[in-house]
Amino acid sequence: MKVFLLERTQRLKISPDKAWEFFSNPANLSLITPAEMRFDITSELPKRMYAGQIITYTVRPIMNLKVNWVTEITQVREPEFFCDSQLLGPYRLWNHQHHFIPISGGIEMRDIIHYAIPFGWIGWLANAIVVRRKLEYIFDYRKKYLADKFGELPG
Repeated sequence: MKVFLLERTQRLKISPDKAWEFFSNPANLSLITPAEMRFDITSELPKRMYAGQIITYTVRPIMNLKVNWVTEITQVREPEFFCDSQLLGPYRLWNHQHHFIPISGGIEMRDIIHYAIPFGWIGWLANAIVVRRKLEYIFDYRKKYLADKFGELPG
């Protein structure tokens, strides 16, 4: 299984507490996901995130095809870090780490995503042609949304 890596870093003008409040709330995922993907949470959400939490949703990543996705919040260290992993969905492996590091004037947010595509070499080819570009598009959208909402710090 070939595992791919996508990393993103962004420095935002937001306090660590406000950052945690926003990013640890799964309901905000729809705000930071392009509207055409029609992201919809289908499970009930508690007021606070916790390790072991299961979140179900649907998304339409490519050609309006509806995909069911189930993730588990596997680790939580408030207000510094949380991790989610796919239990069911389009990837063979999906592990997304969210890091929030206090810096002067705000936070540095780091996303580290390890993912694998099913179907062997066909999946690798699909990653090169479509999947990687779509993931970069999604995270570019998030970066712009977050910069507009909170303000961005240089660096």
